[in-house]
Amino acid sequence: MDKLYIIIPAYNEEETIGEVIGEWYPIVEKIGGDSRLVIVNDGSKDHTEEIVQNMQTDRPQLILLTKENGGHGPAIRYGYEYAVKEGADFIFQTDSDGQTVAEEFWRFWKHRSEYDFVVGCRTKREDGFSRIVVTRTLRVVVRACFGVWLRDVNTPFRLVKRELMEEALTLIPEDFNLANVALSVIAAKKGARMLSIPITFRPRQGGVNSINIPKITKMGMKAVGDFMEMNKKL
Repeated sequence: MDKLYIIIPAYNEEETIGEVIGEWYPIVEKIGGDSRLVIVNDGSKDHTEEIVQNMQTDRPQLILLTKENGGHGPAIRYGYEYAVKEGADFIFQTDSDGQTVAEEFWRFWKHRSEYDFVVGCRTKREDGFSRIVVTRTLRVVVRACFGVWLRDVNTPFRLVKRELMEEALTLIPEDFNLANVALSVIAAKKGARMLSIPITFRPRQGGVNSINIPKITKMGMKAVGDFMEMNKKL
């Protein structure tokens, strides 16, 4: 039986985390076996951790990992490493803000044997201009640094085979801010079998969007240096 680990990073998501777990937990429950839904609490200062702990009472396949705050990318990587260590055959990642639709997962799952990496493409987005700018900026930076063109390089809706993830983790530093971007690039550069599928991307279902234009600029400048270092390894 295939063993799936769904990784969801969370930072101060008390408004959305309960509903997100309610939507995604039935997937690991249906797949069964040793599959798990893993919430990576990235040092939240609100009631995120408490809510997840309470929901674990009647959800034996729900795992809570708590770490010091380090940002979205390091939290994702932390969850990926845990999934590999626990022997997951497939690793799926999405976010905790409720923007993705759990039912669309099954379109990805049916392709798990044919592809190493199945990734969502946000063709119609309702998450605001700043987030769209992030995607476009990253697309340009990735093309310049690595010579690969990826339409939606940072989509938080991705299914990855264990073997590809193991290789990627050797190349992505623990504190890397854009872990999912790096994962997409590594997959493309290594010639992994990749499939892109359009997904729904709703407005944030609660909480506050932490991305703004100054932050985007800072991320982009740092990303160029990080990517150049990673490209040496590739």
